[in-house]
Amino acid sequence: MIWRRSKILVTTSSIQIIPIERIQEVEKGADVALLLMESLRKNRQTIKTGDVIVVTHKIISKAEGNVVDLESVSPSSFSIKSGKHLGKDPRLVEVILSQSRRIVKMVKGLIIAETPHGFVCANAGVDQSNVELGKIVLLPRNPDQSARKIRDAMKETLGAEVAVVISDTFGRPWREGQVDVAIGLSGIEPFVDYRGKTDQYGYNLKATVICTADELASAAELCMNKLDRVPAVIIRGYPFKRSEVSARSLARKPSRDLFR
Repeated sequence: MIWRRSKILVTTSSIQIIPIERIQEVEKGADVALLLMESLRKNRQTIKTGDVIVVTHKIISKAEGNVVDLESVSPSSFSIKSGKHLGKDPRLVEVILSQSRRIVKMVKGLIIAETPHGFVCANAGVDQSNVELGKIVLLPRNPDQSARKIRDAMKETLGAEVAVVISDTFGRPWREGQVDVAIGLSGIEPFVDYRGKTDQYGYNLKATVICTADELASAAELCMNKLDRVPAVIIRGYPFKRSEVSARSLARKPSRDLFR
C-alpha cells in the first residue's frame, strides 16, 4: 500500500483514492456538481466511467441551505432544561430535537437520536464543525436525491457513468473513534452478500453481508481529512455492482435491531 495525504493518491492493489482539491467555499444555492467539475478542470483531473465519487455531506447541506444560525433559534423550556443537564447550548438542543424522529438516549453530553432518514447517530447529525461560528449544519433532506443530481450532471457534461456516495462521520457502539459512512447513494449496490458461498476451507457462509458503501466512505476519508478542505474524492478501480438502492437500506430495521 502507498499512502500520502491529499495530493498523492492512495493505492492498494488496483484501487485508487484520488482527492478532488481546490473546491471553492460552498454557499447556499451553489451547484455542487458544477463546483466539482470546475475543480477537476483546475486540477487537470478526469472522471472515468466506473469511478465512485464520494462527497462529504457538509458541502451538500451548505449548497441546499441546510444551515441554521443559532441566533435565530428560540429554545423551548424542555431544551433549556435538557441543555443544562447535558452541558449543551439549549438552542443547539432545540435544533437537534427538531431534526430527530426519535430520541434513543440523552447522556454524557450526547443526544443519540434517530433521524427522519432512519439513521441512529449522535445529535441527529447536527454538526458545528467546518462552518461559520454561530452556525450549525444539518443533514441533507434527501441525500440519495442529492447524489443522483451529481451523478446525472457528470453523465450529461462529462459523459462518464459514475456512482456517487454522500458521506458523514458517525460514532460506533463498542468502538472508540469515528468513521465515515454512506448516508446517500446513487448508482451503486451498497452490499456484497457472501451468504451461501463457500470459503477456502469449505465452510458455507450463512451471515456475512459486507456494507461496501460504508467501506468506500471510510476509505475516502483517508484523503479528505477534517482539516485539509478536501470534501470529495474519486475512488477508481473498485468493481461495484450498479443499483438504484437507497442509503435508507443501510439502516437496520427495528425488527432486526437487538438493542432497540
